[in-house]
Amino acid sequence: MSFAAEVKKELTGRIVSDDAAKPELAALLQMNGVTTLGFEQEIRVQTDNPAIARRIFSLIRQSYPEADVDFNVKQQFALSEHKVVTVVLHSHVEEILADLGVDPFGLDQSVPAWLLNTEDKRAAFLRGAFLAAGSVNSPEKSNYHLEISTGQEGLADQLLDLIEDFLMPVKMITRSKHYVLYMKRSDKIVEFMKLIGATATMLRFEDVRLAKDMRNSANRMMNADMANLQKVADAANAQVQTILTIQSEIGDLDELPAKLADFARARLEHPDASLTEIGDYLEISKSGANHRMRKLKEMAKQIDEGTFNPDQL
Repeated sequence: MSFAAEVKKELTGRIVSDDAAKPELAALLQMNGVTTLGFEQEIRVQTDNPAIARRIFSLIRQSYPEADVDFNVKQQFALSEHKVVTVVLHSHVEEILADLGVDPFGLDQSVPAWLLNTEDKRAAFLRGAFLAAGSVNSPEKSNYHLEISTGQEGLADQLLDLIEDFLMPVKMITRSKHYVLYMKRSDKIVEFMKLIGATATMLRFEDVRLAKDMRNSANRMMNADMANLQKVADAANAQVQTILTIQSEIGDLDELPAKLADFARARLEHPDASLTEIGDYLEISKSGANHRMRKLKEMAKQIDEGTFNPDQL
């Protein structure tokens, strides 16, 4: 089961108040799309997710106990395990559609204000929208991504405003004639999951995210340490080569001034040590070690350029 399916499974098992039931149902019908058939105008809602079909069925029963509603399951293709579930409302069609602000023809895409006049109702509407057409990546994947898709521009704009009202940054793009709202910040995805009531999967998301962030932080620190060690090793090797160039030219390091000779020998005896460690070994400051190394570099440069005069030692 995908992580998004786990989130939806948790949401479809969530008990909601009567006030929150209608906004969630309105979003589920708007996002899934409804059709009306026959002289008595039956409402039909199709989904390939049985849990969501049961959710629609139970929300209708909760909000409109007098309604006659059932659902049926059909195999989509022969020899296929894929099934389509249709929820069918047989009575009170016009009343329920008008109450929820659902236009079966998709012409009026606005949601009645009374369905969104409290924070709980707005959260319930977003929950229904996510159940119908939302997805979220597993936190174990390389990128964080949550999205809700709809073919109705007006509904997409209203969803955008609702999410932004909760101070969550969300963007919208068009993809295959659909309007896709998405967010990629992991902390805001956590907030959204908490808002719509996916508490258990939200906590799992947060645990995995924090563990991954800790691993990434440890890896960055290790890579930085490795880079620093490599930098020290490269610098030490260059310093050793500088002293070997001088030694090859003058024959004996004892020909150098005493302080430079002591430093040069210590550098050769400890080829893997940092300049600071060489300074500690000789009991001189870091600036003193740097000064002596600069003197030796100048000397090696003169040797390379052919301007070195041994009599100046």
